[in-house]
Amino acid sequence: MTDALVAREIAAPAAWQRIDFISDLHLAAETPRTFDAWQAYLLNTAADTVFILGDLFEAWIGDDARHEGFEARGAAVLTAAASRRPVHFMVGNRDFLLGDEMLAACGVVPLADPTVLAAFGERTLLTHGDAWCIGDLPYQQFRRQVRDPGWQAQVLARPLAERRLMARGLRSESERQAMEHEGEWFDVDPPTALHAMTESGATTLVHGHTHRPATETWGPGTVRHVLSDWDLDHAGAPRAEVLRWEAGNRWTRMPPAVAAVVVGTR
Repeated sequence: MTDALVAREIAAPAAWQRIDFISDLHLAAETPRTFDAWQAYLLNTAADTVFILGDLFEAWIGDDARHEGFEARGAAVLTAAASRRPVHFMVGNRDFLLGDEMLAACGVVPLADPTVLAAFGERTLLTHGDAWCIGDLPYQQFRRQVRDPGWQAQVLARPLAERRLMARGLRSESERQAMEHEGEWFDVDPPTALHAMTESGATTLVHGHTHRPATETWGPGTVRHVLSDWDLDHAGAPRAEVLRWEAGNRWTRMPPAVAAVVVGTR
């Protein structure tokens, strides 16, 4: 698992020629434009497979929520998309309660954090990224609490309505802290990430969480791709981006609508 820096591994089938990565969409009933863009992209992408690296949902209160309301709409999109191409999902710091029951029901492949993806003769390390933001000590303490199986079992034993109220409270507290610490942010710790890359034999890192999309070289032959968050509902410049990895080790950032267009021939 992530905390131990032990990566699982997926070997891409030879048929995969286009691989898409997205993260940090923070989907909620209050973000209908973002949801619609995600739905259109996921159902129509030209990629052979999609990897969702965490925080697909702003909050996930348990897999039993998938039968009603907004959560049912999200589950329906995932189910339809997974019937067309493999969809992989890694939990993030917002949807950490999304479990195997939900993924199995939707036909989505669970993804360990971190995971090595071997494709096109290269090895790429995938992670949400929050576990490696070790400078954010209050968050790391919170993360240890909410990832504890005992804590999760206690929360999931509560009635669904009570968990919805709990999620709203956590969201309000997160917004309050964001305003209080506006301008502050924590990046993944380079030594920690580079150690994990070395241990897994990966030369490329792909992660989300920080909402600061960028591609940069960390050293000779070592590249980091930070995924974009998605937000088409609030003030400010709209953000929504897909990172695509193609045969020939080509990496491209594109809007969701462009990702649905097949360029060239197979």
